[in-house]
Amino acid sequence: MTGALALGVTACGSDDESDSVTTTAAKAEPAAVVKDVTGGITRVTLDGGFVKALTSLKVAPAPVGKAKISAKGVASFPVTAGNVTYYKPGTVSPYVQGELDHDGSGLSLTAGGTKVELTNFVIDPGKSVLTGKVSVNGKEAVPSAPLFFLDGRTLKPLRLNEQKTKAILEGTTVKLKAEAADLLNTTFKIDALKAGLVIGVAKITVPVK
Repeated sequence: MTGALALGVTACGSDDESDSVTTTAAKAEPAAVVKDVTGGITRVTLDGGFVKALTSLKVAPAPVGKAKISAKGVASFPVTAGNVTYYKPGTVSPYVQGELDHDGSGLSLTAGGTKVELTNFVIDPGKSVLTGKVSVNGKEAVPSAPLFFLDGRTLKPLRLNEQKTKAILEGTTVKLKAEAADLLNTTFKIDALKAGLVIGVAKITVPVK
């Protein structure tokens, strides 16, 4: 259960987009260490404002690889690997460290003859940021770019499913990073995308081990 909590809190962010500074309290010991994260899924319910903005810009989103987008606008990305170290809050900052990988999936944005693919997402809990590979028309543009800020102020308490086999943590607000906004604006020759644009709300589900 503690391991599941550690995974869920990877979506927690601070109240701004500044990078967290790692500090270690004297004799602080991890409350939980998950060396090999396997399974699970990250879902993002796409914000209506984001979808409306894409529509007005004639930009069409679509899933890439193993990702899916439901008819209700929920994008799903399988968790493929990672590791997490969780400390008691207040003893170490950031108190969740490690990463969650989502290899082989992502999101594409297409307008006219230009197609941008954002794939291989990596969540860095210490910096509350999601990075990913950026490709334009099939060619790699940036191997690892800061794409989304994970704002944990809207996070709900951890809960278990009815069978108590999975831990669920949801409510983190996903926002567009300045670097991603600049890259997309330049690629699509627009200026409408701004840093802080709400992409949606995240929900992470992981097996309880």
